[in-house]
Parts: sequence; structure tokens; C-alpha cells
Amino acid sequence: MASKKAKKTGPVSSKKTRSIKVIVIIAIVVMAVGIVLSRSSCSPSDTTLDIITWDETTLSTLGGTPLVLNFWASWCGPCRGELPYFDAVARESAGEIKVVAINVRDSASTIQKFFGDYQPTMIVASDIKGQAFVDYCLAHNNTQGYIPFTLFVDSEGIVKHAKIGAFQSEAELWDTLDHVFGITIP
Repeated sequence: MASKKAKKTGPVSSKKTRSIKVIVIIAIVVMAVGIVLSRSSCSPSDTTLDIITWDETTLSTLGGTPLVLNFWASWCGPCRGELPYFDAVARESAGEIKVVAINVRDSASTIQKFFGDYQPTMIVASDIKGQAFVDYCLAHNNTQGYIPFTLFVDSEGIVKHAKIGAFQSEAELWDTLDHVFGITIP
């Protein structure tokens, strides 16, 4: 009787294995398509942010210029430490690149209080709902949602480099700009 059972379950087991393999393959294809679509749908050209220090409303209006997008928060010590580096780069690059400091989840009044009377050269934007931050994190391997988070976007709107964590110096930021865009200190 044991042999009949073995013969009976053999083909069934083989069919189940094939079915599982097909399901796994379909799942992998669906996930791959999802990843491709999510990466292509998270381009800077279709992101709308509230701009605090400038009159632009979408990143697409900055097209044709390399962008540095730095996601930060007022309560984040490493973020506060590196913001002067980004502002210096915005000032010293003389328009060769645009630096956009995108605050995640702070209100406009909190951001304005943070800067006080200081008028940054970089563009300061607000992602009050955090949706742009989440989209970019998912698209660029920051699955834990760490900040600071910086993206280097070429003039065609393609993210060329992503950095999770703070820059330790202005020189490190300039080195990255040189490596990614070939832009050096003027």
C-alpha cells in the first residue's frame, strides 16, 4: 500500500512543484516591473514641493541644470551640520548646479525659524507630507528612510549618485561633485 501512495503522490508532487515555480517566476516578474516603474516614476521632473526661498514650484522647472537634492530635518543633528556645506556649494558654484535642501515634515514656519534672518543661497523646499522623500528613498535604496539623504541628479534628470548619511566636510561634498558631475571648486 505504501508503494501505491508513493506512486500516487509522485506526479501530484511534481505538479505542485511546477505550479510553485510558475508562481515564483510570476512574482519575480511582477516585482521587477514594479521596481522599474517605481524608479521611472520618481524622477525629479514630476515632483512638486513647496519652495520656501524661491519662486519655483516643481523640480522640472530646474531642468537642464545638475541638481543636488538634500533631504533634511530641523531636529537632525547631522543634517544641521552639513547644511552650511550645501549652501557654500550653491554660492560658490555660481549657478553651475542647483542645490535644493528639501526639509522633510517640518512646517514652513519651523523652517523659517530654523534659518532665522539668514538668507540661504540654496533653494529651501518643504516636503511637509514626506511623500517625495518616501518615493526617492524607495527608488534609490534608502529603504530605512535615513536622513540626511542626498541625490545627485544630472541635467537630464537622471539620478547619478545617492548618499545616505551626512557629509563630514565641504571638501567631501566638492569631491563627490567632482566625481559625479566633474564640477570642481570655482
